[in-house]
Amino acid sequence: MIRLIAWVLALGFASGALAFAEIGTIRVAELPLEAQATLQRIRDGGPHAYGKDGSVFANREYRLPERVRGYYREYTVATPGVRGRGARRIVAGCDDEFYYTKNHYRRFLRIIE
Repeated sequence: MIRLIAWVLALGFASGALAFAEIGTIRVAELPLEAQATLQRIRDGGPHAYGKDGSVFANREYRLPERVRGYYREYTVATPGVRGRGARRIVAGCDDEFYYTKNHYRRFLRIIE
């Protein structure tokens, strides 16, 4: 039983590591204008446009480096022509790292200067 638990945990961490390896980068200037504005609001401490902005991003799919719960916060990036929150987000880590996703957490790009 202990071996089975260890194997399942190892498999989970391995799949997370593989997902993490797929992260690319994007420069701030290459972000859509709406994402640039959202990033600036995050850095300024708000105000944010959506009630869920600033909520904990749990990283359940292990797409980002594994951290303790509460390390990541998510913010909505407005999408022209889309009602509601849409699929675009910026996820901010506690150590001033930022990630952009345009497809609701399926793929992230680390934002660099």
